[in-house]
Amino acid sequence: MVGTEDTRLVVLRGNSASGKSTVAAALRDRFGRGLALVGQDNLRRIVLRERDRPGAANIGLIDLTARYAMDAGYHVVVEGILYADHYGQMLARLRADHRGQTHNYYLDVPFEETLARHATKSIAHEVGEQELRDWYRALDLLPGGVETVIGSNSTVDETVDRIMHDTGLTDFPRGER
Repeated sequence: MVGTEDTRLVVLRGNSASGKSTVAAALRDRFGRGLALVGQDNLRRIVLRERDRPGAANIGLIDLTARYAMDAGYHVVVEGILYADHYGQMLARLRADHRGQTHNYYLDVPFEETLARHATKSIAHEVGEQELRDWYRALDLLPGGVETVIGSNSTVDETVDRIMHDTGLTDFPRGER
């Protein structure tokens, strides 16, 4: 078992440029200290510098990092594309092992919106439309109906408000650590 009955695990998944990192950062800003961000891009691309593939080392590292932070009393936001077929088993084990509440969200953005949002990113010159097309998976949901789908019409503030409310993070003192 991992974490406590009071820890919250939030999983934010979705295609590239769906707003996952923005929402995760806004959740931390809103909550304050005591909320750990476990970003797939950071662990996979920066720490390990590996490609996204089934069985890759980053899958275990994401799992271990989230578990460590929850065992230390942090609420955790795991965010990334996190393809269901690559990361689904790890996320299911993490959810089953977590003593507290786990909430899963899928940010659903149409491909055309993905392109428009991607054009505003600092890596836009490194990753082109064809790569985005290759990566894009419409509604790549985890099995069992465990995810709440949030559409592209939800603003960052609306999405953060919803997640804070759904998870009960609003009930914890701000910056508790």
